[in-house]
Amino acid sequence: MQINSPAFKENARIALHDVNLQKALGNLKAGFPTKRAAAVARMPEFEQLRDEGTALKNHILENLDIYLEQFEENVVKNGGHVHWCRTSKDACKTILDICKEVDAKTVTKGKSMVSEEINLNDYLEKNGVEPIETDLGEYILQLRGDHPSHIIAPAIHLNLEDVSDIFHEKHHRPKSSDPAVLMQEAREMLRQKFASADVGITGANFFVAETGSTIIVTNEGNGDLTQTLPKTHIVVTSIEKVVPTLEDMTLFLRLLARSATGQEFTVYNTLSTGPRRAGDQDGPENFHVVLVDNGRSEMVGSEFQEMLRCIRCSACMNHCPVYGAVGGHSYGWVYPGPMGSVLTPKMIGIENAGLLPNASTFCGKCESVCPVRIPLPKLMRHWREDEFSRHLSPKAVRWGLGGWAFFAKRPALYRILSSSSNLFLRLAAGKKGRIKKLPLASGWTNWRDMPAPSGKTFMQQYKSGKKD
Repeated sequence: MQINSPAFKENARIALHDVNLQKALGNLKAGFPTKRAAAVARMPEFEQLRDEGTALKNHILENLDIYLEQFEENVVKNGGHVHWCRTSKDACKTILDICKEVDAKTVTKGKSMVSEEINLNDYLEKNGVEPIETDLGEYILQLRGDHPSHIIAPAIHLNLEDVSDIFHEKHHRPKSSDPAVLMQEAREMLRQKFASADVGITGANFFVAETGSTIIVTNEGNGDLTQTLPKTHIVVTSIEKVVPTLEDMTLFLRLLARSATGQEFTVYNTLSTGPRRAGDQDGPENFHVVLVDNGRSEMVGSEFQEMLRCIRCSACMNHCPVYGAVGGHSYGWVYPGPMGSVLTPKMIGIENAGLLPNASTFCGKCESVCPVRIPLPKLMRHWREDEFSRHLSPKAVRWGLGGWAFFAKRPALYRILSSSSNLFLRLAAGKKGRIKKLPLASGWTNWRDMPAPSGKTFMQQYKSGKKD
């Protein structure tokens, strides 16, 4: 996927004027947050589960090497293979080599953000292997030559009319505005693809050290068909998704479904433990797990380690006012929203993604709904500090912060400045109490009036209170 994060401001500006996108984002705001709140309300122990999930994730990250090695040992015992890949290029080449071993011409794919991260589809196509997305949202996007804008609802940026149009164009069937008809049409188109695919590729929501199992959760059942019908099943996943035991996995499944879609549990929860054994009715003959690092091991022990607790539920972006206004494509790469604003700079460099951690109001909603309590505003602030210390911030920002720091270190001067500014703004606002134009604040006043400060400064009120 092409990196477009440096154009975040322009992307956002276009998104705000895109009528269709704004209509689609309206569905997001009315959907997931409401359902999550209702699901959480039905579960009194939800906050306790968040604490347990957070503690367990911390334990896993502190013992990551041990659990990864235990997982590999058990996969091999079960007759499977584990491939360790440090970079995206390593992972793509490994998957292609497996496809070539079985002379694969087509592969079916379940939804996997890691495969987006390593740009797997483009790599396979360039090397003569046709990937076919089987998740409905991903399938629609593939027909459009588009990319996901959300990690659990990849086509959230589209409306029913968009789907009807692309199906009519690609399937050569009459248009329909009935979701059930469109769903059935997609099923018919994918049925033969499932049956004839040489290889099935899925992601993994988690993988279990004690059994060597991987698990995918879906609401469509396409993941089951992808991993059981072809002779070869490849699981591509990132290293931090390991959990010690099956019981630990169930803890995260309870958190995941409620935080993501507001469900008690996802409809399909499918475990894979090695290739088909004697007596099994179905399953692949070959089972491969491709473990992708891609910079994650460098995050262990760093100020960004807490980001590795993420279980990809998307609660942070579902509740983010910035994501809700501009959508996922504005972020310009695979991972959008608050979690993407932390993870993306690590993956593609703060030089390319510096605008993302700055595009936050720091309202704290993302942290308040994160099922594993990732302090996302704090981590975004780390990136801002890193960008500032490396002189990557625009000069106007650096000078502004430098000026503010000068006065903040001199309290007497700061109080004089804040009192003077308070008075100046109130005079500039006049009787209406609103300012239409303000130098150095055009980003605000170009779009709306700025309300003048009312009353005294904080320190004036504080001193007044002490005297009382």
